[in-house]
Amino acid sequence: MMATNGKAACGVREDASSNGNIEDTSKSHSVVGNGATAEASQPQRFTFSPQPTIEDIRRLQAEFTDERDWNQFHQPRNLLLAMVGEVGEVSELFQWRGEVAEGLPDWTESEREQLAHELSDVLIYLVELAEKCRVDLPQAVLRKMALNRMKYPASKVHGSAKKYTEYKD
Repeated sequence: MMATNGKAACGVREDASSNGNIEDTSKSHSVVGNGATAEASQPQRFTFSPQPTIEDIRRLQAEFTDERDWNQFHQPRNLLLAMVGEVGEVSELFQWRGEVAEGLPDWTESEREQLAHELSDVLIYLVELAEKCRVDLPQAVLRKMALNRMKYPASKVHGSAKKYTEYKD
């Protein structure tokens, strides 16, 4: 449902506003004194496309499930177990590779596409699980991020991977 062409995983995005033209987003550029651009040392952050929204995904999956009369099987426990299975499939794609560089530069197009499929499955099950549990996922994420900011103040944790219980006031 949300499979990509794999180019976004490498920092290449198709620009929908320009009829599918390819835009390389793997390098950041900054303007220098004479108005020319120069490559900056930091790459731009990857961004998702604005559509579909989480609500769009929820609605599309609800329609898909309704059309097949699968709601009888899509109870929270079953959805959770199905999602865990899909996370396992994502894990298999990374198994035995050692460290994998951001952007997956050593992956084939086919491997990236498979990853997109499996990550999509995880997201679809997560969104449907949130729906069945009546969790407004976007709002829950905002609340959780606010809690994380309090647990992990940047001034205390910058550059450290310690758990919040390990920090002293």
